[in-house]
Amino acid sequence: MQYRPLGRSGLFVSALALGTMTWGGANAFWRNIGGTNAEGAARQLRAAFDAGVNLVDTADVYSFGAAEELLGCALRETGIPRHDILVASKARLRMGPGANRVGLSRTHLMAALDASLERLGLDHLDIWQIHGPDPLTPIEETLRAMEDAVRSGRVRHIGACNQPAWQMSDALAVSDRRGWSRFESNQVYYSLAGRDAEREIVPQAIAHGIGLLVWSPLAGGYLSGKYRAGSNGGRRLAFDFPPVDPGRGARVLAALEAVAVARGATMARIALAWTLARPAVASVILGARTEAQLADNLAAADLVLTPQETDALNAASDLPAEFPGWHLARLGGDRAPGAASAQAERP
Repeated sequence: MQYRPLGRSGLFVSALALGTMTWGGANAFWRNIGGTNAEGAARQLRAAFDAGVNLVDTADVYSFGAAEELLGCALRETGIPRHDILVASKARLRMGPGANRVGLSRTHLMAALDASLERLGLDHLDIWQIHGPDPLTPIEETLRAMEDAVRSGRVRHIGACNQPAWQMSDALAVSDRRGWSRFESNQVYYSLAGRDAEREIVPQAIAHGIGLLVWSPLAGGYLSGKYRAGSNGGRRLAFDFPPVDPGRGARVLAALEAVAVARGATMARIALAWTLARPAVASVILGARTEAQLADNLAAADLVLTPQETDALNAASDLPAEFPGWHLARLGGDRAPGAASAQAERP
């Protein structure tokens, strides 16, 4: 297992992380995503840890707290030393009917942190993330609350999820100006079937030293190939998320299958290997429903694609040109990084 720096924090996270969104199955919605019970959760955690995974990602909203409870139980059941495992959780989404049980206000964040730590049975989180922007709360309010949590010792590092590049830059500016802890990570959707993050989020992460934590690297199982015409069952039939363009998706699956057959690997493993190799990616979060899926996904850590294989996958999944990207490409010329030294020419 490779270990990569998380932003500029000095913290190293495993290239693959264990996700817990498939744990719990609190109601019909969450059961469509997964219903891993306590025994299954402990087995997944032990298998991931034994494979070198040191980061586990959860959220208060996953099965309305059940996933955090299962993770806490699994940590105790497996006996994994606390200093050898990094626990990340999130707060922002609605956790009850009250007017203030949602959002990024100090009131909700502090209550959410208390509740998460109680469910997990821990005294601190290694990474605490906002689970998306809140347009009703100034970022200063959110960051001050998170800074207080860091200073109290209940949080070690902070991060964001699904944060647009411009909002991430705004948050970094506030943290720098105030001398507060800064977002070290941005957890985003990024896959062969959905490369939108490359437009703004990836360049921003590279420029500012942000580590990307990738969720749904298989596009909700789509890139495993099990949802092609004629297939039955599976989560996406009940919960079609994240969205995939059918035409582009079909091209990606064809390219994936060709590489997978040639390498004697599953399509899922090839897709994960592609994501692991992308710039700014600190860790790719696995959300397996079964232990067999998890074992196959973990094997992606040792798979390195050839340049030719990467080129074939890139060609099938390239984003369509969008302004200002297509215009900036035209302006690049001899000013692009790595270009030959400029030579003066008469107009």
